[in-house]
Amino acid sequence: MTYKTVWDKSLPRNVGFCFELKEGQFVKLTSQTIIDLVCFNLHNLRERFDQARTKANQRKVFISTGDCLVSKLNNTMATIVEDTFKEGHHDLQEGMCSRKRHELAAARGMWEKTYGRPLTEMPTHGCTENLSGILAPYGVAMEDIPSPFNIFQDMIIRPDGELVHSHVRPQAPGGWLILRADMDLLVAISVCPDSSIGGKTGASLAVLEAA
Repeated sequence: MTYKTVWDKSLPRNVGFCFELKEGQFVKLTSQTIIDLVCFNLHNLRERFDQARTKANQRKVFISTGDCLVSKLNNTMATIVEDTFKEGHHDLQEGMCSRKRHELAAARGMWEKTYGRPLTEMPTHGCTENLSGILAPYGVAMEDIPSPFNIFQDMIIRPDGELVHSHVRPQAPGGWLILRADMDLLVAISVCPDSSIGGKTGASLAVLEAA
């Protein structure tokens, strides 16, 4: 399929951004780092993306081209139409990072093991703060933000159930994922505070229409 660009935008690391996506439009997300994405029915913000329904309805924990993002009301919200992340899987297990979550991990002695870097590099805020800040003007409270679709976040699920961050990221110049909106959506993304090599480059997005 060929596309024409409606608009595009570059985003640095550890910021959030919110936009509307009309049914039939596409969004292309390009990055070497993690992007946390949540979406809502634009005409009913109480209907929102749901990790559990997305996994249960498709009988899989990793999704890619041809798979859907599903709402808690079991409606298809968006479909993945292109996915170049072949180095790993996108994540549907983790929630959002936040300063409090980092502090709790540090108190339990798990922070350095989880994130692979020293405590001195702990970010001052994370995706929870980014998403809650940009969604507040729409009347979406922090506790009503769903667990996200963690794009480019590769997770290893060990036989004993342990979740491990693999730190695998798309190679330069970045992988991309294209979603098609299957209803009018309010979409919010956070470029993760990940400080891996790829994480220092930020991300870009483009809203597209079929040419």
